[in-house]
Amino acid sequence: MCKVQIKYVSELAKKPFYATDGAAGMDLSAAIAEPVTIKKGELLRVPTGIAIALPNAETVAYLYARSGLATKHGICLSNSVGVIDSDYRGEISVGLINLGPEDYTIAPGERIAQMVFAPVIRAELCEVESLEETQRGAGGFGSTGR
Repeated sequence: MCKVQIKYVSELAKKPFYATDGAAGMDLSAAIAEPVTIKKGELLRVPTGIAIALPNAETVAYLYARSGLATKHGICLSNSVGVIDSDYRGEISVGLINLGPEDYTIAPGERIAQMVFAPVIRAELCEVESLEETQRGAGGFGSTGR
């Protein structure tokens, strides 16, 4: 179990929660006083009203789209995945984009994203003249035939 400190920075904030016992992500809610409409193609930053302190530099929090909002309405994260670094202490906001065919209205307290905690592996880059060959080699997008 990873212990994460949480601070409520808005009276509109809702405590993040796991919707089911098997959920990997905690649902984050919109800390807004009134409904906000995201027009199709529009970007919007939505506050959650919370700030967190991760336990150490080996822990990160990732923000992902909620699958229901994404598949039913085209509401996704504008940066695909949000990264909350261990040294960030500000309010968590969620950048959303409406990729759907219609405008979408976010209600106060609506679940808008999910937050997943994960370990971090920091790398040391070692410059070399060549890389070990593999069967795939430098084949990029679509090179495996799928």
